[in-house]
Amino acid sequence: MEEILIQLVQLFAEVLLEFAGEALLDLLVRATANLFKTKEPPNRVRTFFTYGFLGAIAGSASLVIFPHRIFHSSKFHGISLIVGPVLTGLGMSAVGAILRKYGKRVVQIETFPYAFAFAFGMALVRLVWAS
Repeated sequence: MEEILIQLVQLFAEVLLEFAGEALLDLLVRATANLFKTKEPPNRVRTFFTYGFLGAIAGSASLVIFPHRIFHSSKFHGISLIVGPVLTGLGMSAVGAILRKYGKRVVQIETFPYAFAFAFGMALVRLVWAS
């Protein structure tokens, strides 16, 4: 039972790291949103993969600060590749829903698919290269 609790705490720490990365990207997107405004809607597939690529870059940068795996488990190897991005995507979409409720403008990273893509890219890099 204690081992499961430790693994849940480690998984929560990884989700928190991914969420922090997305929060920083959210602030950056909000600060530069007017610079990249276009008249036509963005290509959703290209945007999805762009956020995945940005997540991979953030995952690489996080390896400088946290070079070791946060979630250590031989029983559930790779589970953070699914659970982390899903929870992070849900968290960011909740942020978007709250902003919509108060009439604020919502940016793409505050929707589930793009938040999931970012967190998945970050988790994939960390899974492959973290020691």
